[in-house]
Amino acid sequence: MTANLRQAAGSLLVVGLEGSELTNLERAWLKLVRPAGVILFRRNIADARQTRALLDEATGLCAAHSFRCADVEGGTVNRLRDALAPMPSARAVALAARHTGRHGLIREQGELVAREVKAFGLNTTLAPVLDLALPASAGVMGTRVAAETAEGVVRYARGFLAGLAAHGVVGCGKHFPGLGGGTRDSHLETPAIRRSGRELWRRDLVPYRELRNELPMIMVNHAAYPDTPGKNRPASASPYWITTVLRKRIGYWGIIFSDDMEMGGILNFLPMEEAAIAAIRAGMDLLEVCHSPELILRAYEALIAEGERSAAFRKLMMGRAGQTGRQRARLFAGGDSRALTAGQFEALRKRIVEFNRKVTAAQPVAGSQIA
Repeated sequence: MTANLRQAAGSLLVVGLEGSELTNLERAWLKLVRPAGVILFRRNIADARQTRALLDEATGLCAAHSFRCADVEGGTVNRLRDALAPMPSARAVALAARHTGRHGLIREQGELVAREVKAFGLNTTLAPVLDLALPASAGVMGTRVAAETAEGVVRYARGFLAGLAAHGVVGCGKHFPGLGGGTRDSHLETPAIRRSGRELWRRDLVPYRELRNELPMIMVNHAAYPDTPGKNRPASASPYWITTVLRKRIGYWGIIFSDDMEMGGILNFLPMEEAAIAAIRAGMDLLEVCHSPELILRAYEALIAEGERSAAFRKLMMGRAGQTGRQRARLFAGGDSRALTAGQFEALRKRIVEFNRKVTAAQPVAGSQIA
């Protein structure tokens, strides 16, 4: 039972790595934990060949059908921009599509993101952003948000997800239940978003309701919503938001994924051990721990200890691990993508550069920037 429990605990984690090659320490703890996959950042990515080698070795020490994730939204959040080419932001593409009536630009962006993701050996991008572009969050979210209205966000996300799906890349809608009304950065603290449950349902939650059957994964944020039944508890550790709203009211049955559990938004509320247990108990499927090996191991050991202490939690964790394992097997049944030749890689780079030029030219205000 202990071996099965350890395997289950590890398979509920998606972890970050230190650099562009595995260290001996990383090899040791990856072999112990056997997580559900890895997430890469710019610190991990030099070029496509190196990235593929890193992913192959790391996921060889992970659970079967591993996630190979990165944030490739376009604009300011694009882990591949330095190793390939900058991609326009969601906001720029959505504005260009609306201004010109060429809504195929959105799907084209999704397809190009999918192609660059696969070129580096990845299989998942943590995009699109489904938050509303509200004045309160403009300083935090910037051009990551596609539109002010739920309808505009749905239009963008649907086209983007279709582009990803056409190339077999998994997308992830974020940041449930919505950061549009937030004024603070959840990387540093727990935002308290003063929007009522009714307002959230009618506006912020519409993209999740409309796209529930098109989203392979949904990421839950670390904000609190004091004017709702969730009260001051971060959404990532809230049974109300994860189980009551997302699972039951919205009827979402894909994978529920946490934002980075190392962020201040959750760790200022609970220590890592309690946060990991609370998130799984609340209904989370996978916990993302992006940086510290110490915190990865603390989350892992806490889940095991709680499973040994509580038969109910052990049953919950074993069931969750089995369910997400089956979902990963379905999502990644096609196996890993093939490496591009030098000519193919250069052709893709030129396509992205041309797409960037086309989106810039289509902006409503001549010469506007597309960060």
